[in-house]
Amino acid sequence: MSLTNASPEQAARSAKISSRTLATLPTEARNAALDAIHDALSGAREHILAANARDMESAVKSSASGELSQSIMKRLDLSRKGKFDDMLQGIKDVRGLADPVGRVDLRTELDDGLILQRQTCPIGVLLIIFEARPEVIANIASLAIKSANAAILKGGKESTESFKAISTVISQALESSEVPNDSIQLVTTRDAIDGLLELSQYIDLVIPRGSNDLVKHCQRKAHMPVLGHADGLCSIYIHFDADTDMAVSVVVDSKTDYPAACNAVETLLVHEDVLDTVLPAVASALIAKGVLLHCDQPSKTVLSKHLPQDQSALLRSATEADFSTEFLDLVLAIRTITSDPKNATSAIDAAIDHINTHGSHHTDAVITASKATADRFCAGVDSACKFWNCSTRFCDGMRFGFGTEVGISTNKVHARGPVGLEGLMIHEYRLAGNGQGAAMYGGSGGRQYTHRKLPLA
Repeated sequence: MSLTNASPEQAARSAKISSRTLATLPTEARNAALDAIHDALSGAREHILAANARDMESAVKSSASGELSQSIMKRLDLSRKGKFDDMLQGIKDVRGLADPVGRVDLRTELDDGLILQRQTCPIGVLLIIFEARPEVIANIASLAIKSANAAILKGGKESTESFKAISTVISQALESSEVPNDSIQLVTTRDAIDGLLELSQYIDLVIPRGSNDLVKHCQRKAHMPVLGHADGLCSIYIHFDADTDMAVSVVVDSKTDYPAACNAVETLLVHEDVLDTVLPAVASALIAKGVLLHCDQPSKTVLSKHLPQDQSALLRSATEADFSTEFLDLVLAIRTITSDPKNATSAIDAAIDHINTHGSHHTDAVITASKATADRFCAGVDSACKFWNCSTRFCDGMRFGFGTEVGISTNKVHARGPVGLEGLMIHEYRLAGNGQGAAMYGGSGGRQYTHRKLPLA
């Protein structure tokens, strides 16, 4: 990894050149580079955390003056809840995955001695633009090297000290490997983003990781495809047959495990039949964790009756805007779902309609005892991840067994959901023959294609 002050075009050109060398390296060489990165970062833990502490000190001041949000500050903190160890484990997990390059998933005999093969190959050069989240550097570096993609990283100013420390350690580790140093670059030039987004001749895919504004800016300006999500407006629907203890466990974890995460729940939909039974237990547990509840009128009326006075005093009336808001904080909007006695699926359909109207197509969950209801929910909700009776916080590359992730995509092409190694691969076709030409085929006297499917092995 090189920490470069080069112009955007110089950085992108050198990454493109390096990507061609990286694509030819065997699995062993790429894995050896990951081992070196892991060990170097582990050995430099105190140095990196000290650099991160300097960033945090500046962030606290920026937050106090209103220049930096609390959610971004939480993402910046590398010392939080084993984050550094998770970063290291992510590198080991990626290293342990099977090589994604060159996997054959189709073989067809076009004619005798003319064999078509489809196999995976690297995308080429990735541009990852991120705010805070210094661990992204290690995540992206490990995924890029394993998948044989070059990567250019551009971090936000709030994590300057952290990413300088991490990138320097990674750069020194790569010097002993066969991976070209310029295949992983951290661009430090200020205001480089727009210039990089125009370089489609060198950069093949943009992955923004940060605020809604950052993602939308990249989507407007990029001359190449953009993979990612602008919002993480996730919902949970509690059906009339939901178990109370399960609902409490799932909702509390989804909201409070890490409120600033894009997979934290922001809206709770509750069937009218469980307002008096399940919801009070869920609401009480949330309030005990410090969650502020923005309730529609039916849910607020019921909770005001059931909750102790000190808890009911913390309830707020929801506005329509609350149901389209990604709070990224200990705030949750609650809406009541009504049903039509003449239509057995009216409630689940109403929940689906709300999510598809207000949600961000990220992660949504249903709590129900009925598999048929869960299946209808999962088929109807237009999101990358649909969960049944479990926390939205499971939407994560590490938790899915991908090792780590470059981000979560709500796109409907190429990759969707948590994007790990497979999401960094595309297909190429290879054809092996014995001198055949296309003019030999067709017509009354020409050769005929066999198009016979062949085993992959």
